Amino acid sequence: MSEDSSGEEARKTVRGLKGTTGRWLASSTIIAVGLILGGFALGDGLKRAQRADRAVTVKGLAEQDVTADLATWTISYSATAPDLATAQASVDRDTAQIAAFFRELGFPADALQPTGVNVNQTKDNGIVSFTVRQRVSLRTTDIKRAENAVRRQFDLVRRGVILEEGSGMAYTFTRLNDLKPRMVAAATRDARAAAEQFAKDSGAEVGAIKNAAQGYFSIEARDGDSGGGWGQSDTPYKKVRVVTTIDFYLK
Repeated sequence: MSEDSSGEEARKTVRGLKGTTGRWLASSTIIAVGLILGGFALGDGLKRAQRADRAVTVKGLAEQDVTADLATWTISYSATAPDLATAQASVDRDTAQIAAFFRELGFPADALQPTGVNVNQTKDNGIVSFTVRQRVSLRTTDIKRAENAVRRQFDLVRRGVILEEGSGMAYTFTRLNDLKPRMVAAATRDARAAAEQFAKDSGAEVGAIKNAAQGYFSIEARDGDSGGGWGQSDTPYKKVRVVTTIDFYLK
């Protein structure tokens, strides 16, 4: 082999080594850049995950005053006599007086309905007595008229009707479903306001809702407990209340 041929072979070998080295360096550079970019992406992803985990749990309250739209008055009365016929006649007289009372107050005849009767026989020292207990119920949507009836209930006593314990007016609000959407929205706004105050104090901002749980709706007396007294078992003036629990993202 000539000297020229040997030189050419050497030059080819050198060029081959340079090409291999270049390709290796290029591959290494690409891998390094990929690792760097991957590291940045991983770090940014971790930061985003940490931000996504930042949340605050708050409660929102919504209340609304309402007036009952249904009044129900269950009236219980009884009479005791040595014989059943006399006891029944006394109860019938009271029933007529009760019907007249409500008729004079302007209630329609079908507003008052019998809801039950009970007869009890007892014997004391050989003396037999009969007790007849009657229950009638007034059901009306005329709340003002119902309130007037409660205020004048002592007129029944003047007529000789003795109302038994538990004979009281109960007022009910039946249109809760009409209020639910806007009350839930109001409770949500209240919760967001609380979350925004928390975020402001901690140097963050409130994001979207993470989780939300609607509490139970409650309907209570507007001015506190009005239970108790004879014929004063309830009030038509109610307060509807709902509490929601919401998790907000912080960003």
